[in-house]
This record gives sequence, C-alpha cells and structure tokens, in this order.
Amino acid sequence: MPSSFANLTDLALHLRKVLDIKKIVILYAYNGTGKTRLSTAFKDIGKVDDEPDTLYFNAFTEDLFHWDNDLEGDRERKLKINRNSRFITALWELEMETRIRPFLDRYADFDFRIDTKNWEVIFSRKVPNPNFDESAANPLEERTNTVTHIKISRGEENIFIWCFFLSVVQLVLDGAESYSWVKYIYIDDPISSLDEHNAITVANHLAQLLTKTDRVPKAVISSHHVLFFNVLSNELKKKAYRHLVKKVANPESYILEDTTSKPFLHHLATLVELNESIATGAIYTHHFNMLRRIMEQTANFFDLKSWDDCIKIEDDDQDRTLHKRIIDLMSHGDYSIYEPREMMGENKEHFKNIFRNFIATYPFNNMLFSSETN
Repeated sequence: MPSSFANLTDLALHLRKVLDIKKIVILYAYNGTGKTRLSTAFKDIGKVDDEPDTLYFNAFTEDLFHWDNDLEGDRERKLKINRNSRFITALWELEMETRIRPFLDRYADFDFRIDTKNWEVIFSRKVPNPNFDESAANPLEERTNTVTHIKISRGEENIFIWCFFLSVVQLVLDGAESYSWVKYIYIDDPISSLDEHNAITVANHLAQLLTKTDRVPKAVISSHHVLFFNVLSNELKKKAYRHLVKKVANPESYILEDTTSKPFLHHLATLVELNESIATGAIYTHHFNMLRRIMEQTANFFDLKSWDDCIKIEDDDQDRTLHKRIIDLMSHGDYSIYEPREMMGENKEHFKNIFRNFIATYPFNNMLFSSETN
C-alpha cells in the first residue's frame, strides 16, 4: 500500500529511516512534484550546528557555476565557480583536474583547465587544422589545432558539472579527510539537457560507482527521466528500493508508492493516473498534455505516421477531427502542472470520451484500471 506524508519534511525523514534498511533508494516523480525541495529538506534535516551530513547534487549545485562570456572582447569565455560553497572549498589541494578528467573522458570530446587563483574553468577543444596537407606528409605539422576559451553547450556544461560532482564522490569513497562528514549522497536529476545515450551511460556509470565498495555512503537518487530511472533500476536490481512520488489534492501532501517488486513503465503509470483523475472528477488542463504524450509513444510503437492516428472512431470523421483539434488546442495552451487548473465541464466530457476510446482501441491490460490495482 502507498504511504502518505503530510509534507516534504516528513517524507525526507521517512527516506532516512528506509536507508537504515537498504543503502540506496531510487525515486521517480513528475516535474513539479517537488524533487529538488525534497533533496533540500533531506539535507537540512542532517544539519547539526551548521554541520551537514549530506553531499547533494541538484539544481543548486549547478548554480555554483556561471558563465563569464567576455561580452566586450567575446574571446575569453570561462565558467566561474562560487568559492563560498563547502562543496567547493576543500578541493583545490586535491588535484581536481586529474580527478575530473577520467570521468569527463567517458562523455565528452573537450578538455578544460581549472584556474585555482581566479576560481574559473577554461575549456578547449581540438579542431581540424585547415593548413594540414595530407599529401605533403609533414611530420612537424599537426592535424589539429587546440582552440581555447570556447563556450561549450548547455548539455556539455551539465556533463562537466556532473563529472565535477563524481570526482567529489570518488574522494568520499577514497576516504578523503575533507569529506569525512558525508554520510549520505543525494542526487536529483543529474541528466537534464542530456540525450538518451548519455542518460543510459550516466545511469550505468552511477550504478557501478555506488556499488563498487562497501564504503559507499547511503544514497538517494531522484529523477523525472523515465529511461534513466529504468536503466538505474535494472543496474541496481535488489540493491535498491524503488519508489514513485506523487502529489495529492492537498498541495503539501505526498504519496510514496513502492515499485521495487514490479516494473515501472512511465506511460502505464500515466494511464493509471489519468484513469484515477476521471474516477475522482479531478481532471486538469495539463492532463491533455499527458494524454497526447502517451499517444505519441503509442504511435511510435505501432509505427503510425502521427499521434492523431491513435484517435480511431469508426465511421465518424467529424468526431475524430473534433477530438484532434481539442487535444491540439488544450495541449498547447499555457497550462502548468505547477498551478493546475481544473477543466470546464464540457472539456471534462471530451477528455473522458477521448481517453476511454483510446484505451478501448489499444490492448492495454484492463487490470491497470481496476480498483485493486489502483
């Protein structure tokens, strides 16, 4: 049975108790559920006399780095580092460049240099040398040139910060005195802006890192990325608990559902959630976005030309066109899951008809929508 919690602090306290039983917990939650705030609540609980016990990676970790784009000269671009963070200050005597580079080489083709005097990172990349002549075969001429002070992409920046964090985790595993305070590691959404290949690679690598020694601290990993969650779950198997975190009607209340003993597939979980919203009458405008996303996944699975091919109404092209227009309109509106708006009565009826027709058309297991399953 799912467990209910009045607020994020209570949920964070529960996670700490769970970690006394098993060393790793993986959480899946939709964007807007409160994953980052949960990681902060977990970290704050462990502070005693301003001394922390949690090394965490979340959006605030990424904010420790910001760009100086040299707007006047447009040449000396560098990534500035906030020197006031405890996460950062213990690093400079620990040869961080040589620690970060082995991690970064797994994911990226650029290089970097850390200026410990000015607290900044300068990036470089090798590019083909336009003057290299293959036929001349001059051994003194390089095939590539190194371009420095480059501006890397947002995805590459996230990869660098992630590798920076991994190098700190490695210091914890190595028993570095500077990080002896770390009893927990909390990682929230480490793969924002990454493609699916890197999502798989990061999940695989993280699982290896967290299980290679008994000295690994207890860890919580949360994500909204389905592929990352599933790969991590498959890699860790029985070494971790897996949970789905949901908000309930009360904006401060949360449900923790154990998915350890069953596979977690995002589109099925979403279908169940939409069915529950219809059963309770709490149908919100953003539910159209969720339904359209499931239709897109279904269309890809069946190799259909478009998501709207999933709208099948026998001998009634007029209703099919109407349903397509409604989904198009409602899924492109300014409807946020952060401030959900309940649908008007007429739109609720349209949503119910579209949903019921969809699940009747495709062979989903009816047990998904039974009261026992829910």
